[in-house]
Amino acid sequence: MQVQAYFLLIITTLLWGGNLTVGKLAVGHISPMMLNMCRWGLAAVAVTIVSMPQIRKDWPVIKKHWPLFLGYGAIGFASFNAFLYAGLQFTTGINAAIDQTGIPLLIFILNFVLFRVHASLAQVIGFAITLVGVVIAVSHGAPLRILQLDINFGDFLVMMAVLCYSAYTVSLRWKPKLDWRPMMMACCFGAFLAAIPMAAGEALSGHMILPTDFTGFGAILYTALFPSLISQALFMRGVELIGPNRAGLFINLIPVFGTILAVLFLNERLEAFHGIALGLAIVGIAIAERGKPRQPA
Repeated sequence: MQVQAYFLLIITTLLWGGNLTVGKLAVGHISPMMLNMCRWGLAAVAVTIVSMPQIRKDWPVIKKHWPLFLGYGAIGFASFNAFLYAGLQFTTGINAAIDQTGIPLLIFILNFVLFRVHASLAQVIGFAITLVGVVIAVSHGAPLRILQLDINFGDFLVMMAVLCYSAYTVSLRWKPKLDWRPMMMACCFGAFLAAIPMAAGEALSGHMILPTDFTGFGAILYTALFPSLISQALFMRGVELIGPNRAGLFINLIPVFGTILAVLFLNERLEAFHGIALGLAIVGIAIAERGKPRQPA
């Protein structure tokens, strides 16, 4: 069971890391808001088709909480990926991967500010180390640029994506008990609705690029099916096999895979500051995970 769980979770994070690479490859072949809208529209249709019996069963819960699910989709799905794909127009896939290691740190900050959820000393130390890694990444190895507000615009957009996903994760405390399939359907539908005005604004500004080649259509297909649906199913199975705490540690592989894929498929150069930033971020997250307060059985 453990070997199966490890395999499933590694594949899951590899596919999630691939979202960065595909988003970067899509630049010039499909505009970011169009990709975002098409992704969630196709994902909503796909998950509805394969999950209709469960959706019918859980429809009363969906109907009762539909504003919450639409909000989850708008913030955690549509806004996160809108900022991410837009940021990839201006920054590298490696930087975008490292920037996302700031998600656990922001989750900790939001939980403390909003709900006074305290952390252990080890968690504070770990998050501080992670923050240093993120600062090195967004400043491209020159932290003093932060003080001069001289930050790559693409990294700023990716950090906005990180903020969106962190807020979405913290808000999951209000999620009702529901099978993941109908919840994904509702959230994907909410993401699609939220992405429509984003794409409309892109069109009005004259920056919309419609897909006309394999790369553009391939980006839609990959992002809609693999990181949106297949990874979710594999992750749920991994959680069932080894529990959420152990399975959650594998999420830390996303920036690792994102960096590797950027080097392999985007021909991006791995600079020294990338290695330092990634190492600090991963070490910081590992310290925070090992030092988290024990939960009652």
